[in-house]
Amino acid sequence: MGRRFGWLWAAYTVSALGTYLAFDAFSVIAVLALHAGPAEVALLAATGPAVGAVAAVPLGPWVDLRLKRPVMIGMDLIRFAALLTIPAAYALGGLGIGQMLLVSVVVAAADITFNAASGAFLKTLLPADRLLGANARFESANWTALVLGPPLGGAAIGLFGPVVTVVANAVSFLLSALGIRAVGAGEPRPQRGKTERLRAGDLLDGWRHILSTPELRPLFFNNLAANALIMVAVPPLAVLMLGPLGFSPWQYGLAFAVPCLGGLLGSRLARPLVTRYGQWRVLRGATVLRAVWPVGLAFVGPGLPGLLLVMALELGVITCSSVYSPVYATRRLECTPNDRVARTLSAWSITGKATTAALTALWGLLATLTGPRAAIAAAGVLLLATPLLLRQPATERPSPASARPSPAAPPPSR
Repeated sequence: MGRRFGWLWAAYTVSALGTYLAFDAFSVIAVLALHAGPAEVALLAATGPAVGAVAAVPLGPWVDLRLKRPVMIGMDLIRFAALLTIPAAYALGGLGIGQMLLVSVVVAAADITFNAASGAFLKTLLPADRLLGANARFESANWTALVLGPPLGGAAIGLFGPVVTVVANAVSFLLSALGIRAVGAGEPRPQRGKTERLRAGDLLDGWRHILSTPELRPLFFNNLAANALIMVAVPPLAVLMLGPLGFSPWQYGLAFAVPCLGGLLGSRLARPLVTRYGQWRVLRGATVLRAVWPVGLAFVGPGLPGLLLVMALELGVITCSSVYSPVYATRRLECTPNDRVARTLSAWSITGKATTAALTALWGLLATLTGPRAAIAAAGVLLLATPLLLRQPATERPSPASARPSPAAPPPSR
């Protein structure tokens, strides 16, 4: 991939590890340090990312008009500075929910902007035939960080207090900025239109491109529905396992940490599978396979058999998802012109966060009315239908002529 990609990959890896070291750190600080109740913790977990997503709407078109590497460095430094205010206020005895909510909004908006800029930057950094390999490496780094980060973060909180992982996360963004700076210049300057000013209509360009592109539209709706339906089952599953089934917190954490090893396997398989079967068949197969596992979570029982069942089902979901993710990320870049990558990725991310937040709230109400098992089962059954959204575009279907078998070749003449 070359030295420049090596620095980019290192920057991504260190920031991912910092993020997962601080996994759910704000909720932990709110409970342990601020003695917040369930309503305040829920407000902190949902409102910050949601408002941050709205704040990021105008930033997609803005990023498309600028060099992406400086934007990425700037977003890393913003996250570094914002997160450092948490331990500073804690040390001075002035930390409150309002400040944490504001920091959560800033970090969420910076996350979306960074990811949009990094996708556009990657497309200019590598040739098209290297994009899948690059996305597979990012996927592998993400799952490695997810396996290692939460257990190490939990141990660090136990030893050094509730804000230590926030400090580690802030430092990881500083190191990421230094790594991206080491990538070096050489990025092509974006082509600007007749005006450099951001117009109101530019805010919708990302969604226009997604919905008007036959290759992207089915990916978009399938991805929105599948991701949201997978995530909405997590809170009722936590209530079920930690409540009536009697699992301890460490057992609950183990049930989700061990299956993350499937993410490493799936990300390794993505590229050889595409080479052998083609991009579309891998997307379709991974979409179908990841949809069949979660409905089984409704039948989890107590004790070791229940714990092993959760691990097996989560392993299946994560392995299939980690095959799907780098392939779909590569296809999304290939189907998007360079001058609108950032706004397309921003629109995609904003819609995904909003959809997941809305459905999670709805499923919380459903679980309250019907019980956790019924809510988990409903999400699993609906998930089984999501592959129907991933219809093959007409431009990629074989023509009738190419579908007919070719006549047998005549025997060679002697």
